Amino acid sequence: MAEITLEEVRQDPRVKTFIQKANDYLGVLGYTEHGFRHTGLVAREARNILNELDFDQREGELAAIAGYLHDIGNVSGRKGHCQAGALIALDILQSLGMPMYEVAEVISAIGNHDEEDGCVISRVAAALILADKSDVHRSRVRNTDFSTFDIHDRVNYAVESSCLHVNENRVISLELDIDTGISHVMEYFEIFLSRMVMCRRAASYLDARFALVINGAQLL
Repeated sequence: MAEITLEEVRQDPRVKTFIQKANDYLGVLGYTEHGFRHTGLVAREARNILNELDFDQREGELAAIAGYLHDIGNVSGRKGHCQAGALIALDILQSLGMPMYEVAEVISAIGNHDEEDGCVISRVAAALILADKSDVHRSRVRNTDFSTFDIHDRVNYAVESSCLHVNENRVISLELDIDTGISHVMEYFEIFLSRMVMCRRAASYLDARFALVINGAQLL
């Protein structure tokens, strides 16, 4: 069986349609952006994390594929989107000819990326979790009426820049610049604390350490 690449997955018409429609449906429900910008960023960061930590290059590619497909299950509804996404990815990756042991790596990561009921069960899953949970930025906010922002809109809109770095000491740091005139740092923790705890566990699985830096101050 062939080694399926991220680019092949990206070009699949089913993937394009499901990601677009999933993002459209979440927009109707009032969620932040979960479209091609988000999936592309998560794919890139997931691969980079494993590459920078000197894991196998193929494993990095699988992490990128998982990152690109991780939210595809939103096409069938937000609740249970991780498990739905794993099943959709199973069908697509099988039809593309990916070996089943690689399919298993990808779909198990997709099925475990949510902080409510997911677990860090592999390096691919760990990289996906770190990449997904680090994507907080004002570009994700779709609501154009500031007066009607909920806390998720407000916190995301307050983040002026967001960078995920892996340094030579195996520290994975999420560095945010937040406009505290829009949202207090405490609000960030109010909605993202469980995600940061999951990131810490994911980093530990990779024999690394997670750090959160907000406005130049290390908070985790």
